[in-house]
This record gives sequence, C-alpha cells and structure tokens, in this order.
Amino acid sequence: MADDINLTKRLLEQFLVVADERHFGRAAERLFMSQPPLSQSIQRLERGLGVRLFDRGPGGVALTPAGEAFAVDARRLLDAQSAAIERVRRVAAGLEGVVRVGYVSVLSHLYLPGFLRAVAEELPGLRVHLHHDSSVAVADLVRSGALDLGFLRDPASVSDDLVSEPFVVERIAAALPDDHPLAGAEEVDLADLSDEDFVLPDPVALPTLARQVQLACHDVGFTPRGRAVADDLSGLYSYVASGLCVGLLPGRLSGFPVPGVVFVPLRGASSYLETSVVAVRRPEADAAVRRLLELIDRLAGK
Repeated sequence: MADDINLTKRLLEQFLVVADERHFGRAAERLFMSQPPLSQSIQRLERGLGVRLFDRGPGGVALTPAGEAFAVDARRLLDAQSAAIERVRRVAAGLEGVVRVGYVSVLSHLYLPGFLRAVAEELPGLRVHLHHDSSVAVADLVRSGALDLGFLRDPASVSDDLVSEPFVVERIAAALPDDHPLAGAEEVDLADLSDEDFVLPDPVALPTLARQVQLACHDVGFTPRGRAVADDLSGLYSYVASGLCVGLLPGRLSGFPVPGVVFVPLRGASSYLETSVVAVRRPEADAAVRRLLELIDRLAGK
C-alpha cells in the first residue's frame, strides 16, 4: 500500500539525477550528499508512489517502465514549478500580467499606437487592455479600480485621491472651416477671430479646455460668441467641419485630418494656449503600472 508522500522539488531532483546517472554513488556525488540518505529518499519515494522505479543490480540501477514514465512527468513538474516561480517574480516586478488602460477621444490615433508599440518592445510580458470613455468616466474607473491607468485631456477630472502625471503638452490652435478667409494663413492672432461664432467646449465635460478658451479670448479683449457647445473633441471638430463656426483645439489634432477643417497656429505665448494630456493612477499602483509610467516618462522625454 502506498504511503503519503510530499513530492518536493528536492526529492524530484534526486530521483532525476539517479535516473540520469543510473548509479547511486555517482548520483550522490552530483548532489553533494552521501549515498545512504539518497538511497533512503528514493526508497521513500517508491513507497509513497506504491511502485518500483528502479531495478537494482551490482553495476548500478535501471529505470523500470514505471520509472521511465515518472521521469518524464517529474521533469514536467520541475519545469512547471520553475515557470510558476519565475512568473510570480515577473508579475511582482511588473514585467508580466494585464494592465487595463483607459483613454479619451482621438488619443487612440495620436499617442496610443506609439505607446503600445513601446510596451510590446520593452515589456513584452505585459498585455494592455484598452477602454474608451469620457475624461470623467475614465477618472472614476481608475478611482474604483476597474482601470489601472488612464490617459485624460482634462486634468480637472482628476480628484485629489488620484495621482496625475503629465504625458505631453500640446499647443492650442485655431480650427477653421477650410473655406474660411484665414484658412490659408501661416499664423493668426486670436483677436482676429473676435467677430466669429465659436463652438465651445462643454464646461462640465471639458472644464479645463472650456476655461482656457474663455481666458485666452479674454486676454486679447473679447468674449467668444458661442454658436454651439460640444462635450468631446469629435463634436467640436464636427461643428467646425460644418462651416458654422470656428473653434480652439489642440494643434496635434491636425495630424488626424477631418475633411473641411484646417488648423492654423495662434500667435502669442499665453499659458492658456497650452493643453495637457495626463496619465492618472491610484497612489498604490502596482509594479506593472509603475513600469508603464517609467516607459511613459521616457516617451515624453523626461
């Protein structure tokens, strides 16, 4: 009758060394132990399994059919154990696992492809699951733990219980219908748009951009005349493309062309003409998120 046995890493290694050497003496030397304890370990293993693993003879030992089969499985067990240990260490070090990342609007076209490519090249053990939503929703999902990391265009959506780090700073430009008289200009003064109808960012959905538009216009002496309001960048884009009004939008969006819209740089050095993309996380972010943040810092040239 088989005895209970604990198939420890050490016991499996001892069995496999004996199986390789076909000799207890040589196996004991490889294992840096004396022969009697090794023989006792193998006997204990055989009793625990309830089978004979070796045929003993005066010149050494030979594996029985059961021993041959067990040698294959023993190697698999040791390989699996080693892989499990390595995996848990990689996960703890932030080198393996799944990170859930939220993003807003057309960031997916401007920045996420480069970010995902860099993750694949530098952190191949990490998988990034993407989720699109509004700035407010992404911030709430990070706060609740449903997302690990978020990319937002509106830092005002980030509460004090989250940590935000700048990813990139963009210059705001004039977004004009392509038939606008100033559409072909190299630069324009914001004051040149004082008589225009504007599409304005919704102050609830896009509070930072909405405030910046108002303050930038106020600085040059006018209050923008609102023809329409939109709660995301796609909506702002669409109103400009319709030809009904002009807008102020991050200039990098010019790299994501929409028919009917032309971006023209604005003169001046007002801080209100800069907008930020930030990465937000919980204070107790795990190792994988910290690895991604280090990568983000490098991508941003910090």
